[in-house]
Amino acid sequence: MTNRLAGPPIGPGSQPTAPQQPPIMRPPATLAPSQLSTQLSGMHLSGQSRPPVQISNYSSGPPTKPGFGSEPLVSPPANFYHPPGSFPQGINGGPAPPTSSPDQPFQPPGQQQHGSLPPSQYMNGSMGPPPAHIPVQGGNIPVAHRSVPPTGVPPQSGGIPTQHRGMLPPFGGMPQSGTVPPLTQPGPPTGKSYPSLDMYHPNAGVPPKMQQPPMGPQGPAASYRSPHQHMGPQQPPHPFMQSQPARLFVPENLPSPVTKDDEHNGDLIFDMNEEGVTTHFSTRDGSNASPRYIRSSMHSIPSRINMMKEVAVPFCLVVSPLARTSDEDVLPPVIDMGKIGPVRCIRCKAFMCPFMQFIDGGKRFRCPFCKATTEVPQEYFQQLDDTGLRVDQFQRPELNQGAYEFVATKDYCRNKTLPKPPALIFLIDVSYNNIISGLVHLLHNQIKEILKLLPKDEGAETSNMRVGFITYSKEVFLYSFKTSFPCPMVMWGDVEKNSVSMPEVFLCDAAESEAAIKNLMKYIFTLYDDTTETETVLAPAIQTGLRALQASKCAGKLLVFHSSLPTAEAPGKLKNRDDKKLLGTEKEKKLLAPQGNVYSSLGQECAVAGCSVDLFIFNNSYIDLATIGQVSRFSGGEIHKYSNFQADVDGERLIADIKHDVSRPVAFDAAMRVRTSTGVRATNFYGHHFTSNTGEMILGSIDCNKALTIEIKHEDDLTKEDGVYIQVALLYTSCGGQRRIRILNLSLNKCIQMRDFFRRCDQGTIINFIAKQTVFRLLESSRKSVKENLVNQCAQMLACYRKCERRASERQLILPVSMEFLPLYVYCILKSDVVSGSDMTIDDRSFLMQAVTIMDIPSSVEFFYPRLIPLHDIDVDSDELPSSIPCSSDKIRNDGVYLLDNGFHLVLWIGSNVDMKWVENVFGVHSAAHIDTDSTSLPVLDNALSARIKFVIDSVRKERHRCMRVSVQCFSTVILRLLYRHVFCCL
Repeated sequence: MTNRLAGPPIGPGSQPTAPQQPPIMRPPATLAPSQLSTQLSGMHLSGQSRPPVQISNYSSGPPTKPGFGSEPLVSPPANFYHPPGSFPQGINGGPAPPTSSPDQPFQPPGQQQHGSLPPSQYMNGSMGPPPAHIPVQGGNIPVAHRSVPPTGVPPQSGGIPTQHRGMLPPFGGMPQSGTVPPLTQPGPPTGKSYPSLDMYHPNAGVPPKMQQPPMGPQGPAASYRSPHQHMGPQQPPHPFMQSQPARLFVPENLPSPVTKDDEHNGDLIFDMNEEGVTTHFSTRDGSNASPRYIRSSMHSIPSRINMMKEVAVPFCLVVSPLARTSDEDVLPPVIDMGKIGPVRCIRCKAFMCPFMQFIDGGKRFRCPFCKATTEVPQEYFQQLDDTGLRVDQFQRPELNQGAYEFVATKDYCRNKTLPKPPALIFLIDVSYNNIISGLVHLLHNQIKEILKLLPKDEGAETSNMRVGFITYSKEVFLYSFKTSFPCPMVMWGDVEKNSVSMPEVFLCDAAESEAAIKNLMKYIFTLYDDTTETETVLAPAIQTGLRALQASKCAGKLLVFHSSLPTAEAPGKLKNRDDKKLLGTEKEKKLLAPQGNVYSSLGQECAVAGCSVDLFIFNNSYIDLATIGQVSRFSGGEIHKYSNFQADVDGERLIADIKHDVSRPVAFDAAMRVRTSTGVRATNFYGHHFTSNTGEMILGSIDCNKALTIEIKHEDDLTKEDGVYIQVALLYTSCGGQRRIRILNLSLNKCIQMRDFFRRCDQGTIINFIAKQTVFRLLESSRKSVKENLVNQCAQMLACYRKCERRASERQLILPVSMEFLPLYVYCILKSDVVSGSDMTIDDRSFLMQAVTIMDIPSSVEFFYPRLIPLHDIDVDSDELPSSIPCSSDKIRNDGVYLLDNGFHLVLWIGSNVDMKWVENVFGVHSAAHIDTDSTSLPVLDNALSARIKFVIDSVRKERHRCMRVSVQCFSTVILRLLYRHVFCCL
């Protein structure tokens, strides 16, 4: 295959080696793996689930009572974050990525630690900090000293200083082997901190301005910012507290991933040089790309390869190059360099970026990725000022921004010819199942509204995309559009010989041919209204759509509406191998792997041709999604599944999904390459794509809802001068037919201390990578071994962090603040249907596994830990979503109503003792027993409560790219136990 990204395109400097699996790490000697694994098992990482809970709000000063840490620690706190530098000293005048040393803790240039401020005023989360100054109590605190809660959840507005959140209290009487007593149910709802019964706190319930410092033997104790303080039961100083029995375990002291929205989150502006978060925020472009586009699992890279092996934390990137931005964000600028095209490194072919260093009076530049020196083209030359910067640095986006696009020249196009606008082809299965379910009739009625939403480039008034139509059952039919004929002409393809007679005019403009399209859909519905054909083909139909795009010399997307297992005599015929009993056994991996390579090869052929395949599945029985789904996986497409589809019930959901699929931002005929500086290298790639022999990721298309996860291997010690530099280049064709190159740049610091490393890990990125890696391992290994490896990997990370905290008690489970929810999320992955789904169909299991592989970070985190919203006490006058609560069974009241959302299912649970007035206002019936649980929508009633509930449901739906059907459950936990047993019902 021709490498379109080599030479003038984005070719590599050298041939990459074959992907390698990361080496198996051994845990540090300070805690045996079996001991820490036992602790994690005690937390029920692989057994019955237990709830996430929240730590109480303690003071920032070190207490003086035994058991809580009588000796203050003077080293920096574990959750003290530092923004990564953009590029080293001398490169365009920017500061060098700071490093740390044993004598001096990690400190960014130009910033000082605010030791006079209590940590509770600026440390309130666990992810990367925003880079602005936000007014909080006590003065303007740099946001670099604030931290953000775990990925996918809102920031926390108050509560315990986060240096206390990274440690679980010691378990009294716990044996040295590490066995942990069973966890109890969680405490009060999040957003507040409650003092535990076994620990008296003098400031409990007192406003911050009135709190007294902890008293020591000589008066008020000094306020130290300790990295960790023991949270074990201490001797209560009050007589009343002495009369209370000591409790072994206080669930309120454990962290919870659900917190209240920060009161400032609507005003936060995040510099792109800061670590990424997924709360509501706006970005201000810098030399690093927005965290919406690219995120790293670590923002301080170990300088030594041995240290990288010891920490056992995966080094990975999650890239979503077309991610949607907020209204306050600025889209990446488009740069047209004219005939000279983008300026690139002569050796590694990296594109011009802010990390390039101009030398020799601006006549040459040094590449930070390969250290080569390249002559500056005469058309691009500019003088340098007295600081060594180009005088036009702030006028050129490629010299001061992290995300931007170049207009590609003919050298980056197929056959050095500028591309045509892409096309959209509808492939409709017209067999008996789709006719009787009402699908064909539904498409006939809605196709006009769907085609009005075709995507267009920024600033364009109309879409340039064209459309085409194909129908099939046992035969494949194409339809030709000619302006002189009011009705389409039928053309037939021979599926046995895999040959197609292409029509003269197959693609048409949706606006100009509106009448012809309407006549076509009416003709199709009339022609197949009484069909009895039940056998279908699939591979020949997709092959026909691909040949049609190739004949039209354009890229595009195929929307395939399929209903049954392809059993007709044709290429791609499949056998029914449904055997649900094999799920959960050693043989289940055979069912989850494809049978044959017909659809895999077809998907790769589509990707190379610039064509992606989106499957809309309407099965009533086994359809072997593990096999036919490979065509979407390798072409960069997506799968939508509607089991037992009925148009009157699921039609609204289907049309919403089609409209979203058609209208969202998308790039066609794409190729992506990741370049890194010396010492690290991209190895494994996870997502829907096809990896070529040259190491490029080939995608028929990629849209705003898809993310690719890339594993980075640390191959050599890092140099003293530089950190780590990463550039992602995406070559693609826009909706208007323009060839572009989107560039995403990222610079990362290096560190030589483990404490600095663990302070700046990205928990959401790690979870996204672990989930996708687990899916691929399930296709090769048994479920038992995959689970054991996942638990051991989590144990290794925590064992390495314990090595950093030698002063902590051996009986305590120590969690780094940046990964304090890692055991919880790992447990959620272990118990999810993706890994442990034995009581579901094979097709449903395959569907979830393929859906996880394309998820971005917010989607993956909220899928494994669903959102639970109480609706029984909702404020009808508010216009915002209610705050969510932990997914814990003890939070569920019999008189409550809750909305549960994980991105695929939307469950409205109604308790047995719910207020009848609430039921009447929302459902229009006098008793909860009379609620129609088969309905997928709520009745429209003329009252404030009904309008408010519908607003919440619609708002939740809009946040997802799949339209979720509302399932109403009265007094029942059966469906919740089936769908969310991994988090909800067992907690």
